[in-house]
Amino acid sequence: MTILDQIIVNKKKELDILKAVTRVKDLENSVLFGRNTIPMSDFLLDEGKTGIIAEFKRKSPSRGIINSSSSVSEVTSGYFREGASGVSVLTDTQFFGGSNADITGIREKSIFPVLRKDFIIDEFQVIESKSIGADVILLIAAVLGHKEIEKLSALAHSLGMQVLLEVHDTAELDKLTPDMDMVGVNNRNLKTFEVSVENSKVISTKIPGDMLKISESGISSPGVIKELREYGFKGFLIGEKFMASIDPVNAFSEFVKELI
Repeated sequence: MTILDQIIVNKKKELDILKAVTRVKDLENSVLFGRNTIPMSDFLLDEGKTGIIAEFKRKSPSRGIINSSSSVSEVTSGYFREGASGVSVLTDTQFFGGSNADITGIREKSIFPVLRKDFIIDEFQVIESKSIGADVILLIAAVLGHKEIEKLSALAHSLGMQVLLEVHDTAELDKLTPDMDMVGVNNRNLKTFEVSVENSKVISTKIPGDMLKISESGISSPGVIKELREYGFKGFLIGEKFMASIDPVNAFSEFVKELI
């Protein structure tokens, strides 16, 4: 069983517990459920910004603890202030050390688009995403069928949220729907956890030309972003490089200076 398989098994158990104590109506009555969302695509296409989706992540299955001391509010607001086009926040608790409160805690005062990065497999989680203040949800092609992606995407769109479909190889592009807002290429091999940005370059040629493309993981330098732009990528999701620093915002700021 791969780590991804373990995560999905655990997520299903968590969902069973959550759905037993939380009604959909409770989610729809949340303060944040009625807010107008912020389209992340607009910020990624803004030539005045970096195209970077800077991620807040405390730990991961592959690296263990990455940063357990930084404030999610201070880091995410700092990312945006220094030029990020949006932020990504891990809300999975068991494997990534996050929580829904990480998004609700920054939402009321923030004016930037937030991607909820989790393992969404059920419509309940889509509604939950809206209730905690997410603007974008992540759907992972490796764990969802085409029909499931269509259903979850349609629900997200009906609630005003955008959808980022994550693929790991060209075969998963068959699950791409015409109305998908963004497609992300994960450069991490799900079986070996090795990372190579060559994956983005290879898959980019198979992605429809009008689709907003995002490269995820393994982007270690501004030079890599410049290379990926030549392949049509407009977004670049980066997390561990900044979060592994004592001061993630400063690490991000220095990275951006080299990018300009």
